[in-house]
Amino acid sequence: MKKQPNVIVFFTDQQRWDTTGVHGNPLGLTPNFDRMAREGTHLYNMFTCQPVCGPARSCLQTGVYATTSGCYRNGIPLPQDRRTLAHYFKDAGYDTGYIGKWHLAGQEPVPAEQRGGYEHWLASNVLEFSSDAYNTVMYDNDCKEVKLPGYRVDAQTDAAIRYIDEHQDRPFFLFLSYIEPHHQNHSDNYPAPDGYEETYTDRWTPPDLRALGGSSPQHLGGYYGMVKRLDEGLGRIRDALKSLDLTQDTIILFTSDHGCHFKTRNEEYKRSAHDSSIRVPTAVYGPGFMQGGQLRELVSLVDLPPTLLDAAGIEVPGDMQGRSVLPLVRKQPVEWPEEVFVQISESHVGRAIRTQRWKYAVAAHDAHPKFDSGSERYVEELLYDLEADPHELTNLAGFDAYRSIADDLKKRLIARMVEVGERAPVIEAAESRQGGQRRSSIEECRVKLQ
Repeated sequence: MKKQPNVIVFFTDQQRWDTTGVHGNPLGLTPNFDRMAREGTHLYNMFTCQPVCGPARSCLQTGVYATTSGCYRNGIPLPQDRRTLAHYFKDAGYDTGYIGKWHLAGQEPVPAEQRGGYEHWLASNVLEFSSDAYNTVMYDNDCKEVKLPGYRVDAQTDAAIRYIDEHQDRPFFLFLSYIEPHHQNHSDNYPAPDGYEETYTDRWTPPDLRALGGSSPQHLGGYYGMVKRLDEGLGRIRDALKSLDLTQDTIILFTSDHGCHFKTRNEEYKRSAHDSSIRVPTAVYGPGFMQGGQLRELVSLVDLPPTLLDAAGIEVPGDMQGRSVLPLVRKQPVEWPEEVFVQISESHVGRAIRTQRWKYAVAAHDAHPKFDSGSERYVEELLYDLEADPHELTNLAGFDAYRSIADDLKKRLIARMVEVGERAPVIEAAESRQGGQRRSSIEECRVKLQ
C-alpha cells in the first residue's frame, strides 16, 4: 500500500515575489526556494485573493473567498463550523499540527475551539504582538505561554523540526506559519537577524520601489535580511526531511499571504490591487510535483487548498471555490481562468482582476471597510497595461483610448464576483481623460497564454 504523503506548508507573511532568484532578484537571498522551484513546480504567476493577513489566511485554510467564509477583514474569527484543511487531512488519517501565526481567532491565547481543527498547537493569534525578533512567545495546546530561544525564524523552524521528528511514523499535515518578513508593528520596522540588514542595505531595489520610493530606503535591507533567514529555515526543514529519509514522501508548499509595497500605494504596506501587494512567491516540491516546470497560468491562493487535498488523494469538497493545479502540472487538457480575482478590504472596499496583460480595479466610495464586505456600486480606480508598464507606474483608468478594454474587463470582473456569490454591482466609469498617442483595441484584451 502506498504511503500517504506528508504535507508541509511553509507560509511566510508579506513576502514579495521578486525577493526570489527565480523571479530575478540578484542578491542570492533564496537559493533553497529557487532549487525547490526548479526541481519541483514553480507557480510563476501566483496571486493572493485578499492582500491582508486574516482574510488571506481564511482563504488558504478553507479554499473559499473571504466574503464566503465571512472573514473579509482582520479581527473576524473563522466560523467554528467552517471546515479547514486540518479537518480534511485529519479525516483522511493524518496527524495535524500548526506552528506560528494564526490570525483567525477572537482572542489570545487561541482556545481549542478556534484553532480550525488543528490537533498539535504551538501558535499565537497575532504573533507580531505576542513576540519580537529575539523574543519568540507562543502558546501550546493548553494555552500556556512558551518562550522559544533564538531569532524568531529559527525558533519556529526548530519547533517544526521537532514536530517532524516526533511524527515521522504516521502521515502528517504541518502548517508552519512565519511572521517574517512582515514588519514589527510596534516599531514599524523590519528586524532582521543581527548583521543581516547591513549586508543587504542599498544593494538592489525593484523598479517600482526605485521609481516611487516609499519606505524602501529605510526598510529594504532589513526586509531582505528576513527573507534570507526564512530561506535558510526552508533549507533546514529540507535537511531534516533528508536525514529522516522523508524527502520522497513529503510535499512542501511554499507561499505567502500577500506582498509589500512599502508605503508607495497607500499609507502602509499592502491592501492594494498592485502586484507589489498581491503577487507572491510559490513553489511545490514532492510527490506529484517533481519536474512540473514553471507554470505560467494565473493561480490564486484559493486554488492551493484543493491542490494539496488532490495531491494527497483526498476528495476535494464541492463547495471549495478554488481548483487544483495538478491537471496543469500533469499537462492535462483543462480549461483554466484567464484572470485571478482579488477582493480588497480595510483600506477600502475594492475588487480587481489581473490577467496576463491587464490589471483592472474598482473601489466602492460609499462603503465602510470596517462594516461592509462589499457594495452594490463601485467606481473604476485602476487600469494598467502590464505588457507596456509591468511596474504599474501609469494608471490608464479613464483614458478614452482604453474604454473598450475597460468595458470588457468590467464584464469579466462582474462575472467573477457573481461566480463567488456576490451580487452583480453597478460599476461607474472613471472620469474621461484623453490618452494622447496611446491607442488600443478590444482584440488586445484577451491575450492567450503562450
